[in-house]
Amino acid sequence: MSTLTISIVVVFVAGYLCIALESVTKVNKAAIALLMFVACWTLFMVDPGSYISGVADNLIPQAVSDIIEKHLGSTSTTLFFLMGAMTIVEIVDQNGGFDWVREVMVTKSKRKLLWRITALTFILSAILDNLTTSIVMVMILRKLVENRKDRIIFASMVIIAANSGGAFSPIGDVTTIMLWNKGLVTAAGVIKEVIFPSIVSAVIPALILQSQLKGELEAPNNVMYESDAQTQVLEFSGTQRKVIFLLGVGGLMFVPVFKTLTHLPPFVGILLVLGLLWTVTEIFYRNLHRHNDQISFQKRVSNLLSRVDMTTILFFLGILMAVSCLEQIGALTLLGQSLNIAFEGNHYAVTGIIGVLSSIVDNVPLVAGCMGMYPVQPTGDMAVDGIFWQLLGYCAGVGGSMLIIGSAAGVVVMGLEKISFGWYMKHISWIAFVGYIAGIISYWLLRTFIF
Repeated sequence: MSTLTISIVVVFVAGYLCIALESVTKVNKAAIALLMFVACWTLFMVDPGSYISGVADNLIPQAVSDIIEKHLGSTSTTLFFLMGAMTIVEIVDQNGGFDWVREVMVTKSKRKLLWRITALTFILSAILDNLTTSIVMVMILRKLVENRKDRIIFASMVIIAANSGGAFSPIGDVTTIMLWNKGLVTAAGVIKEVIFPSIVSAVIPALILQSQLKGELEAPNNVMYESDAQTQVLEFSGTQRKVIFLLGVGGLMFVPVFKTLTHLPPFVGILLVLGLLWTVTEIFYRNLHRHNDQISFQKRVSNLLSRVDMTTILFFLGILMAVSCLEQIGALTLLGQSLNIAFEGNHYAVTGIIGVLSSIVDNVPLVAGCMGMYPVQPTGDMAVDGIFWQLLGYCAGVGGSMLIIGSAAGVVVMGLEKISFGWYMKHISWIAFVGYIAGIISYWLLRTFIF
């Protein structure tokens, strides 16, 4: 490994450490992520020729520009998906679309609410995706739980359940989507053999976390919720709120179908749903009575767009572009090769470590690197639906729960609920790790004695 490569890795590690210590430094994580992104690529330009072969010296600047634009394009698909999903959920929530969901979830018992949140998050993340599901569940929690100390425990469980639910579904997590599209796993195979480990990885943390929740929820929550419902009744009728819910949530469920039919990136489907929902709500608002004009203006899409959390968006931009630099210099591939040499033949150890690493660096380049390093075999553990590929999907997805910035769901919840990296690491990381290991063990038991 060259000195320049080591310097880029050191800058990334230093920046990541500053992000992890945000509660100590009091510097916003988005600012550090942007600086880390720029610093990594600036160092890359010290000697870009060492990482780009077959290009004349006078054409290297243009080649680097093309490379960065390629990575930025890939990153932007995630950012636009995030912004679109956040806006759609905000529209549905602000206009009463989730009222019926909150009514089903309402309970005075904190422990009952924890299990209801866990079950619903797990199911929705498999149908939609873990990112969108996390946004929906946090919006619901804000209406049900007023005490912030309790709410961040519920929100942490949302992260774990969302990542676990997405791990067994071919459309529930970006890593399983990659493996599925590449033909390394089949929909039936990954659901049949990974669903039980995924359930275990969510149930174990829920059992542990329920011990931290005692007593009942505070009474003001229900009063506040009823007040919100009454306000929304004055705006939209029950039928209109159901239409908004069906267009919003139904549209999100349609995104994977849209991708399959058109072969366009998922963010295009998200923008289609946003445009349709925007048009319908404008038509509804146009027909409202004049005395509701001020409230209606506040909840129109044009106003809700200004409430998109740009801090989270910029943090995503910085992190993903910094990781893309590591990918470009070959650091991630080298790491994967080292793991393969150190744990030759032990797929549980290799994928287990990759899962832990996915909580530190983005799991997309990690999985992409593994897909490129390991050829598909006609039979055995490396065959289609083999142990390695199924474990890779599980570990890369569930492993992201061990750090709050280890998954898209975690980053979104972190931004929405302002959960610090340190608090999550101290109180939740070990719980997520226990569930993660328990899931791997259950997968081994199933593979050894049943399948």
